[in-house]
Amino acid sequence: IRRQRQMCIRDRINIDENKQIAAQLRIQSIPAVFAFKDKQVVNAFQGVIPETEIIKFLEKSLGGKLENNFEDFYKVPDLKFDITKLRADLDTILKDKEFDTLGISHFGAIPLNQIPNKAESVEGHNVRGTYWTIPDENGKEAVRDKQIDESKYTELVSDFHNTYFEEVYNTLRKNFKLGRVRILLKEPRSTLSWHRDPEPRLHIPIITNPGCRMVIENIAKHMPADGTVTITNNTKYHNFFNGGEQERIHLVACVLEDPFKNYGN
Repeated sequence: IRRQRQMCIRDRINIDENKQIAAQLRIQSIPAVFAFKDKQVVNAFQGVIPETEIIKFLEKSLGGKLENNFEDFYKVPDLKFDITKLRADLDTILKDKEFDTLGISHFGAIPLNQIPNKAESVEGHNVRGTYWTIPDENGKEAVRDKQIDESKYTELVSDFHNTYFEEVYNTLRKNFKLGRVRILLKEPRSTLSWHRDPEPRLHIPIITNPGCRMVIENIAKHMPADGTVTITNNTKYHNFFNGGEQERIHLVACVLEDPFKNYGN
């Protein structure tokens, strides 16, 4: 219901404190859910039902299919970069640097910033950082990799001096409190693990294709490489898959001030 807030409003009552209403609605068990339209009950159910049945209940009550709600994908207004310049300077960078795979299949990273005067802060597991995942059928959450103090990453790596990436980085820092900023590669026909991160992520797609989708919980979205900036709610379980036959490359930054808390997520 929260995801359909433009189409319906949710409210609740305590039947012990509102026994007359409970009697009028003939409530025999809880939870009891009633859909009202024009002050009339149009649909209802009592007791616990599966999510699929709840979706059917909402669609029948609203008279149509539910819309995808992209509230976990925040497109930053009035901020756009030159994708042609980003691609040109990426080609230049890749002549001298390679993506660090960190031993992960179909994945690569190039750090854009570091802890001042500490080259080791962009090496090994410092490039990856901690995350949580549900690795098997037991459904138990497990923590992976090492914890990173994102706030210490304030210095641009020298390889990016006098490039368009430097301009992008400085602009982002003026607008957001950032942690690590990386160029991330996802190889064709591959996916990430189902996981959650400590903080949201800022995305600027540089190279992508229609087969690339980020999935947050049950919502999938393609982010185009058009210079726009999107912040994604990576504190929820998510993954990213590249179903195309072309590499996907995004500029990705850790965002240390969570914009999604303002929306009650």
